[in-house]
Amino acid sequence: MIELSGLTKRYGEKVAVDDLTFTVRPGIVTGFLGPNGAGKSTTMRMILGLDHPTAGDVRIDGRHYHELADPLTYIGALLDAKAVHGGRRAYHHLLCLAQSNGIPTGRVHEVLETVGLTAVARKKAKGFSLGMSQRLGIAGALLGDPRILMFDEPVNGLDPEGIHWIRGLMKSLATQGRTVFVSSHLMSEMALTADHLVVIGQGRLLADTSMADFIECNSRSCVRIRTPDRERLLDALHGAGITAVETGDGLLEVEGGKAEHIGELAARHHVVLHELSSRRSSLEEAFMRLTAPSVEYHARTEPPERPWGADWDTGTWRGAADTADPATKTTAEG
Repeated sequence: MIELSGLTKRYGEKVAVDDLTFTVRPGIVTGFLGPNGAGKSTTMRMILGLDHPTAGDVRIDGRHYHELADPLTYIGALLDAKAVHGGRRAYHHLLCLAQSNGIPTGRVHEVLETVGLTAVARKKAKGFSLGMSQRLGIAGALLGDPRILMFDEPVNGLDPEGIHWIRGLMKSLATQGRTVFVSSHLMSEMALTADHLVVIGQGRLLADTSMADFIECNSRSCVRIRTPDRERLLDALHGAGITAVETGDGLLEVEGGKAEHIGELAARHHVVLHELSSRRSSLEEAFMRLTAPSVEYHARTEPPERPWGADWDTGTWRGAADTADPATKTTAEG
């Protein structure tokens, strides 16, 4: 179990983590979400004693990280997949970790096989792809057979097979009664993996709830309708006090409505329906709705305005003399 109480971290005037209090419990996968700059990595670093909090406290099974005699046997973590000496072979990297934490050498072979790196165990880490480095980092986290595991963006660089594997691994670890705490920007992956969510924004706690409750509280539900009898359906809906909104492509949407009620209403008025479906926001949509006010970096989605004098069709730049009215254009000779 990981317990945070009033955890705060300041860098000068910047508050990276602001009075965080929550508990990561065993037996479930807890997803740790937040926009870029929300303070997720800083929080994880403080859990591992890599950064010292300005205020507050964080404990691992009731103790501070520095109080753990052989920390890898209590908590295994992957924070930076590339934080490995490039000249060290995968086997020797894990062997060094094992020997420094009193872990039997045989365990190195076991975790290499678990993550699928046995064939490249004697290769140097500098030649590893990001996906291979992620697997090596996960092997290091598993090395001490810890009760607590913490992963920061573990699926970065993994192919679809690798993503499916790490998803199954995390669920299996939680089923064994271990504490699994994982941060990710891939909402679709978190929706398939996490049972519980902790969401932060600008260092502050925004949500600490189950996946189902998070989506329920922060999502939008609607009924989508497609019909060739559009005007007759709109009249029927209006008569029943139901507002429908046209969304394009011949679709109508009723926010918060029940599909069965609308279907019965259409049947009573002999309206033919080509589509009648309920739709609930995804985890990504619910996350965006909750965290929108705390997003620190906003990018533009529309293209920039055409620069003065730029001809994008020909790839040329036209100066003032070239863009001037031909009737008034003058040259050095004239």
